Amino acid sequence: MNQSRPSNGTEGYAEEAATLAARYERLTLEQVHGDALRLFPKPPASVLDIGAGTGRDAAALAARGHKVVVAVEPTRELREHGQKVHAARKIKWIDDSLPDLDKVFDLDRRFDLVLLTAVWMHLDKEQRHAAMASVASLTEPGGRIVLSLRHGPVPKGRRMFPVTAAETVALADSQGLATLYNKQHPDMEGRDGVSWTWLVFERPNSD
Repeated sequence: MNQSRPSNGTEGYAEEAATLAARYERLTLEQVHGDALRLFPKPPASVLDIGAGTGRDAAALAARGHKVVVAVEPTRELREHGQKVHAARKIKWIDDSLPDLDKVFDLDRRFDLVLLTAVWMHLDKEQRHAAMASVASLTEPGGRIVLSLRHGPVPKGRRMFPVTAAETVALADSQGLATLYNKQHPDMEGRDGVSWTWLVFERPNSD
């Protein structure tokens, strides 16, 4: 194993893939995103789901009639599970990760909706700066970025960092993104000490 390879924050996920897949699929798009869903672009739109896990949200958005849905998931076990359970949905799966997203950039396109659900806390400060630049450049003018931040104790075997709404909003602002939504929510699974902040950013339309 190459010890010098930068971490992409997936530590601990492959080992627990079966358990995590069951947990992810128990929740719905509506349960996860709540009232932030009203800010999602209406179908048909192009969607990029970064850190898609088992593709729960990607599949739900494809079912709603979005024309292009790309699911990015670096953990092979989760990605393969998603490809099986959501095989009926038109989803393009990619093995890639933040902050660079080289394979996504190779698609040579931008998206109306970019999702980063329970992803941001896996990136260190330097990676978060680079990732925001990547995500902003992949978003269409007028497009939306939906991002959730996890707060609370770090599960054993995982790589997570403290993240704040203030820092994330400042990073978005530095990329010319407008903040449309900033709200804290309790943990959907009732885990002790865990809460979430949901953020929605918009890339302004070009002049």
